[in-house]
Amino acid sequence: MRLYSWNVNGVRSVINKGLLQKFIKAHKPDVLCLQETKAERGQIEIDLPEYHEYWNSAVKKGYSGTALFSKQEPLSVVNGFPKPFAKRFKFADELERDSSEEGRVITAEFPKLYVVTVYTPNAKDDLSRLALRHEHWDPAFLAYCRQLQKKKPVVFCGDLNVAHTELDLANPKPNRGKKGFTAEERAGFQHFIDAGFLDTFRLFEPDGGHYTWWSRFANSRARNVGWRIDYFLVSGSLRKAVKAAQIHADVMGSDHCPISLTLSV
Repeated sequence: MRLYSWNVNGVRSVINKGLLQKFIKAHKPDVLCLQETKAERGQIEIDLPEYHEYWNSAVKKGYSGTALFSKQEPLSVVNGFPKPFAKRFKFADELERDSSEEGRVITAEFPKLYVVTVYTPNAKDDLSRLALRHEHWDPAFLAYCRQLQKKKPVVFCGDLNVAHTELDLANPKPNRGKKGFTAEERAGFQHFIDAGFLDTFRLFEPDGGHYTWWSRFANSRARNVGWRIDYFLVSGSLRKAVKAAQIHADVMGSDHCPISLTLSV
């Protein structure tokens, strides 16, 4: 099973340029998860007869959004956090707004596992959304994945908007305490690791210098001055099924590049 994840930063642009179609033809994903689609299905002209398509678009036009394409029809698909789950939290309204109204989560159930695509809220340059993320989003998303895991293993992927360790960004010292590399965001990621989820890329590559996002300024991508903020994490029970995890930095079209995971399931 070949799974891919890509923050396209505007799906209409990569489709109109033919880049998404070229990518799918070259890589032939079994499941493709997109983040920051910034569009509704009706705004897009794309013919993918091999795939079942699922969209969770933001209420706000041209903002956020996720999509999932699968060759195999899922058993079920849920957009956002289910209301019964969100109601467990005192900040249920905020969770429902972020996961559903901002189109940040899609969960697809397959016979042997769940696949979740997520576009985690950005803390913002002034850290105005850091408290929302640290106190609300990260704990709830972890609880949600653990709830799913009670039924079957979980694969979740997407733009998590955090560099976990100093190996995950080119310039850690000047960025410490800034969005994407605050102690709170890094702790939120570490809680997934402590709960038994595996950062699949790190199973194969222990060293730095591998990034998934680059600023559009100062020729950052050509100089490989980037951040690794896009991930595939899996339940620990899937460890033996993980055969490969890769970053496809050669694929252009967004300020992020795609990542992939190969599972023997």
